[in-house]
Formats: sequence, C-alpha cells, structure tokens
Amino acid sequence: MSRERRQSSRIEVKWPVIVQHAKGDMAGETLNFSSISAFIRCPKPLRLNEIFDMTIDAPDRRLSVNAEVVWSNIHGRDDEITPRGMGVRFLNMASEDQIFITKALATQSLGKVATEYLRALEKKVHKNRSGHPLKVRA
Repeated sequence: MSRERRQSSRIEVKWPVIVQHAKGDMAGETLNFSSISAFIRCPKPLRLNEIFDMTIDAPDRRLSVNAEVVWSNIHGRDDEITPRGMGVRFLNMASEDQIFITKALATQSLGKVATEYLRALEKKVHKNRSGHPLKVRA
C-alpha cells in the first residue's frame, strides 16, 4: 500500500482554469485543491516538470499563479475514476491570492465538517423516535 505524500490537506473544489503555455492557452478546471497545489483536469496535460502560468477563476476573484507539473495523466483513461489532467505545485503566487485560497479552503473544510456533524445528528434524531429528549455530546 502506498503512503500519502501530500504535505497539506485537499478538498474538492471545481474552479475554472486557463493554462497559459507556449503552445497556446488551454481551458480546464481544478478537481481538488490545497494551499500549495492542485489537480487540474484538462484535455492535454503538460509534461512532467513543465513550468507555466495559469489563471484560476475562483468565486469573486481571479488568481494568477505560476506552477510546475509534478505528475501528469497524459495517456491514461479519461473518466471519473482516472480523469485526464495534471497535478501541479504552486511556485509563485501573490500573498493576497495565497490568503484568499487559504480562507476558501478553511471555509469549505469547516462546511464539510459541519455538514457531516449535522448528518450524524440527524441520524441520531431519526433513531430516537421514542419521544425522549436527545442527549448530544460534543
């Protein structure tokens, strides 16, 4: 079994992306994101170690990022399990954009935790049909 090598947690975020490259611009979207990297789903992923600029259309903000391809799915299948695309590491980003991404990730992570907690609470309430008050432990 392989060990996870990621240095920061990821969340699923689908933001439109434009990859700017010498061969021309290419549209794509992020599938998951961290504060230092992302997976970009795109039709023609760049090669390993290529450095490029990209624009990310996040909600209420356009981010400009310089990135490096750290892995690429160029020839594999392109489906929901193994989407065509590339893993990128952010090399250079404005500090305001870094703060924006960090806040967006924190908000989404908290939202996910809150949603999971509410679902668990709903299950407990659903099971407790006896009419007795529900005891909730934090």
